[in-house]
Amino acid sequence: MENNQRGFTSNIGAIAAAAGSAIGLGNIWRFPYTLGQNGGGAFLLIYIIFVIFLGVPLMMTEFAIGRRSQSNVVGAYRVLSPKHKGWMGIGILGLICGFMIYSFYSVVAGWTLNYIALSATGGFAGKDAAAVGEIFTQFTQSSYLPLITQAAFLILTGVIVVMGVQKGIEKFTKILMPILFLLMILLCVRSVTLDGASEGLKFLFKPDFNNFTATGVLSALGQAMFSLSIGMGLLVTYGSYIRKNDDLLKTSVCIAGTDTLIALLAGIAIFPAVFAFGLSPESGPSLVFITLPNVFNNMPLGMVFAILFFVLLAIAALTSTISLLEILVLWAVEELKMKRITATILISFVIFAIGAVCSLSLGSWSDFTIGGLCVFDLFDELTATYFMPIGALAFTIFFGWFYRKEEVWNELSNGGTLKAKYFKIYYFIIRYIAPLALIIVLITGALGIGN
Repeated sequence: MENNQRGFTSNIGAIAAAAGSAIGLGNIWRFPYTLGQNGGGAFLLIYIIFVIFLGVPLMMTEFAIGRRSQSNVVGAYRVLSPKHKGWMGIGILGLICGFMIYSFYSVVAGWTLNYIALSATGGFAGKDAAAVGEIFTQFTQSSYLPLITQAAFLILTGVIVVMGVQKGIEKFTKILMPILFLLMILLCVRSVTLDGASEGLKFLFKPDFNNFTATGVLSALGQAMFSLSIGMGLLVTYGSYIRKNDDLLKTSVCIAGTDTLIALLAGIAIFPAVFAFGLSPESGPSLVFITLPNVFNNMPLGMVFAILFFVLLAIAALTSTISLLEILVLWAVEELKMKRITATILISFVIFAIGAVCSLSLGSWSDFTIGGLCVFDLFDELTATYFMPIGALAFTIFFGWFYRKEEVWNELSNGGTLKAKYFKIYYFIIRYIAPLALIIVLITGALGIGN
C-alpha cells in the first residue's frame, strides 16, 4: 500500500494530527500543576531544554520506526527485525501502555463534559472553595455519573476513528486545533488583564533556582516525555502515516514546538488568574477542577470563561483520545485482520469496562488497592513511571545500537535527498544521552524519589 493511500494527505495534516495527540490533558491539566509544584520559571526552562535535546530526537526515532516499517506498533518491529522477533516486545509494551492510558484517560476526559455542563448551568455560582471541592469529590466518587460521561467521550472518539485516517483523524484535527488555539488565546488575554496578574507571569517566566531541586529536574524530564507521548506507541503509529518525502526533523520540531506553546499558553491562562485572586499555584492535580472554578467565580463574566475553558479542555482531551484509540485500532486491523468499525466498537467496549473499574476505584471500590494504590492511580503510575520510559529506552537501544546505521541515515535523509547535517548529533543522543537519561528516570521512579 502506498503511503499517500495509507496515511495523511499532507505534512500539515500529519503535524495537526500528531500535535493534537501530544496536546491534551497533559498540557492543560498536568503541566500547570506540575510546574506550580516545582518552582515555576526554573521548571519551565529545564522542561524546554529537555523537549529540545531529548524530546525531539526521541520523537524523530519513533516516527522513523513507523514510517520505515509502514506498520502498526507491534508489526513495526517485526518488519524491521524479521530475524529477531524479540524486538516485537517493544511494540507489545507500547500497545499495553496505550490501552492502560486510554482506560483512565477516557475517565478524566469524561469529567470535562460534566464541567462544561456545570459551568453552563451555573453549578459553581456562589460556591466557596470548600463547596467547589465537594462538587468535584462527589462527582468523581459517584458510581454512575462518571461512567456516563466516559461513555459519551468514548462514543465521540470512536465515531471519528471509524471514519479513518484522512476523513476522520486528519479532517477533525485540522478543525479542532485552530479552535483550541483560539480559545486558549481568549483565555490568556482575559487572564493577563486581571489586577495582580503580573505576579503570575513573574512566577511563570522568571526562573528562580534557589528552591529548585533535583526532583524538579526529574519532574521536568518526565513531563516532557508524557506531554510528547513518547514511549507509548502512538508516534510509531502516526509515523507510519507520514509521507516518505516529509522531513522528520521539521515535522518533529513543529509538533514539539506546538505542544510546548500550548503548555505555555495554559500557564499564561492559569497562573495570572490564580495569583490575581490570591490562590496557591501549588494546588496539585486539583488546580484545574477545583482551584480554577473558584477563580471563575470571582471573575467578571466568569461563567462565560469557565465554559470556554472546559470546552478547551474537552477539545484537548479529544485530540488525544483519538490517537490513543487509533494505536489499538490499527493493531487490530493489521494484526487481527478486523474491519475498522468492528475493531473500534470492540476496543471501545473493553476500554469502557476497564475505565469503569478505574473510575469506581476512586469511589465505592477505593478500598481495593495494589501496593497502596487504587486502580486509577496504579494505571497512571505504571504507565508514566515505568512503561513509557522502558519503551523509550528499548526503542533507543533498537534504533541506536541494533538497527543498521546506514538504514537510520537513509530514513532520516529521505533516501539521501535531504542533507541531514544534524545526523551525527542525533545519533550520539540516541545512542548515549537518551538511554542514560531514561535509565535515571527509571531508577528514580523505582526508588520513589520525588514522590
